[in-house]
Amino acid sequence: MDRLTTLIEKFHLTVTPAPEGEANLIAICNGDSEPHEVRFFTRGVSDWADQERLMFAARVDWSGPSNPLMAAMPDRIDLDLTDQADTRTLVQLMYAEVKGRRCGAQSVISRLGEALMVRLLREQMREGSTEVGLLAGLADPRLSRAVVAIHDHPGKLWTAADLAGQAGLSLSRFTELFAETVGETPMGYLRRWRLILAHQDVRRGDRIDAVARRYAYASPEAFTRAFRKAYGVAPTVLRAA
Repeated sequence: MDRLTTLIEKFHLTVTPAPEGEANLIAICNGDSEPHEVRFFTRGVSDWADQERLMFAARVDWSGPSNPLMAAMPDRIDLDLTDQADTRTLVQLMYAEVKGRRCGAQSVISRLGEALMVRLLREQMREGSTEVGLLAGLADPRLSRAVVAIHDHPGKLWTAADLAGQAGLSLSRFTELFAETVGETPMGYLRRWRLILAHQDVRRGDRIDAVARRYAYASPEAFTRAFRKAYGVAPTVLRAA
């Protein structure tokens, strides 16, 4: 089961070299100039001051707070590269592109940066998030099956019992565990995920009635009410803008 691909594909990710005061992703080397650590600041910018050990600094833009993964991450993620040979190689490749400034470097840096972000997320899920939120839900081997089902099939007429079946839990236990781990009810998260995707589709110019059907709303009017409640504006207004 792939817990990340749908999330990555739904939110545009760019990684660009940036001055340290604007960077939220940095790579740090050790005394032998080998990659030693990666730090990602989900809210704010880097506070690293040792320029001699700074390999590169970059700015990650991943749709901001509209991306539930970004909202669920801790304020700062530190990844020790001591036992991460593949990730050290990835950082070295990014460093070479940043320093070389060759033709196509920005495109390469962004794609390597995406791979680096995936590795950061994998490590967070492997360790198990201690903070309530989506990342903790994805880290749980039972809840993650239900969360991925929501992500992959947002237009399905899910019930809480259906999602509990995906997780292999009783309805009462699933509902309790989901709320404790993710911080909202399963149906609440489903509604929020649908509206996040609907917002993207409306901004892209899709018809309101088509978006309403796509995400299992009973009518365009019901969708409009839910959309206005979530975003403070009618979808027709956003689409026109």
